[in-house]
Amino acid sequence: MEIMYRSTRTNSEPITSSQAILRGFPQDGGLYVPTAVPPLEKSLEELAKLDYRGVAYEVMRLLLTDYTEKELKDCINGAYDSKFDVQEIVPLKKAGDAWYLELFHGPTIAFKDMALSILPYLMTTAARKNGSGNEIVILTATSGDTGKAALEGFSGVEGTRIMVFYPKHGVSSIQERQMVTTTGANTRVIGINGNFDDAQTSVKELFTNKALVEEMAKNNMQFSSANSINIGRLTPQVVYYVYAYTRLLAEGAIKAGDPVNFVVPTGNFGNILAAYYAKRMGLPVGKLICASNSNKVLFDFFSTGVYDKNREFILTSSPSMDILISSNLERLIYHISGDCAESCAAFMKELKENGRYCITEKMREGLADFVGGYATEDETAEEIRTVYENFGYVIDPHTAVASSVYRRYRAQSGDMVPSVIDSTASPFKFESSVMKALGKKTDLPDLELADELSTTAGVPVPKAVSDLKDAPILHDIVCDRKDMEKEVRRFLGI
Repeated sequence: MEIMYRSTRTNSEPITSSQAILRGFPQDGGLYVPTAVPPLEKSLEELAKLDYRGVAYEVMRLLLTDYTEKELKDCINGAYDSKFDVQEIVPLKKAGDAWYLELFHGPTIAFKDMALSILPYLMTTAARKNGSGNEIVILTATSGDTGKAALEGFSGVEGTRIMVFYPKHGVSSIQERQMVTTTGANTRVIGINGNFDDAQTSVKELFTNKALVEEMAKNNMQFSSANSINIGRLTPQVVYYVYAYTRLLAEGAIKAGDPVNFVVPTGNFGNILAAYYAKRMGLPVGKLICASNSNKVLFDFFSTGVYDKNREFILTSSPSMDILISSNLERLIYHISGDCAESCAAFMKELKENGRYCITEKMREGLADFVGGYATEDETAEEIRTVYENFGYVIDPHTAVASSVYRRYRAQSGDMVPSVIDSTASPFKFESSVMKALGKKTDLPDLELADELSTTAGVPVPKAVSDLKDAPILHDIVCDRKDMEKEVRRFLGI
């Protein structure tokens, strides 16, 4: 079955997966979605015998059908290698009655590495396949983790440039330091005076700025995206849900066909959407538990069917989830509306004009797989402390949000289905918040605090953190949202 991709907002002709990855973003402002979701072809027992790279190939070949076997295997082998600090790439750690899927063993110690390690390979392969001689300009907004993971992936990649915008006062000190010390002549990092939603909205506007796009084309350049709006980001994320299930199967924790719940700390909705696609491919998933922090726009949506971003934006200890416009939810809206581009476009128009929309009762039936939950700042800190005291396991604030939501859901629902919690970042990325939650002193410089956390957690300081010690700051530009286009033009020299 050949899988093509079309926009969520217009009934335009579908395009191939490599074209969708290369473009990143339809000009109508929508997102690319598959024309069909293919079923897994190998049995779960067969997949359980494969390593991560093997599972990645078996899943991704079904979704990226215009890549040859050699092309796809080259991309996978180039991505999932020694840059990950554990051989299994994604270990599962049991603590109490749940498994934690550690997605943070890549070069930037956050789950974004799982997709952004392979995206540059997929994108440069796509450029060759489609005869594009243009320089690819990656334009990305980040709430903290995507930025560094994308910079790491694209730094020095021939034929590309990458520009990352982040909220100047909305990321952790380690996250910021990771970004602003990035090397590579093809990289540019800029802080904006605003929040992530401001950055993300402006980046989307730049993608659809016809005058800018035309001027870039005259200079043999084209935009693409490294955010989860790019299906080249989303597809690799489907893999680790299949992998997690098959590890539980291989370990004898479940039998083939048994349901497994996935608990996902969610801001932009891409990570949990990947689990939704895994379920549609036939993975025996029970509930998809969507965990929000105090910016609980998604919790309210699943509770009421109303998406409303008209509320206070709250800075929390889990900044990668400090989001009020969850871009990837558009893909789910498209699917639950019966793959109706007209309906989806109308909802997105309403969101842009009024900051809210309300789905139909029929569409709400399509949300049956999902359960919403949220954790306050106090609950997040308490969960970090509780998991450590009970199991000797240290988790970061994003993982703690999911862990807290899971325990409340289990207690209230009585659902005893085996559950996997996405552990999306290393605690070393948010060491001050973690140490504070554990009742430890925090009045130390970042890198000394990392040493203290290492002693507490009983694990070494990750290389991604220790390497920051002597790294010079190479990016120090801060601008207002209205000046983002000017900065893009300056970076591109147009």
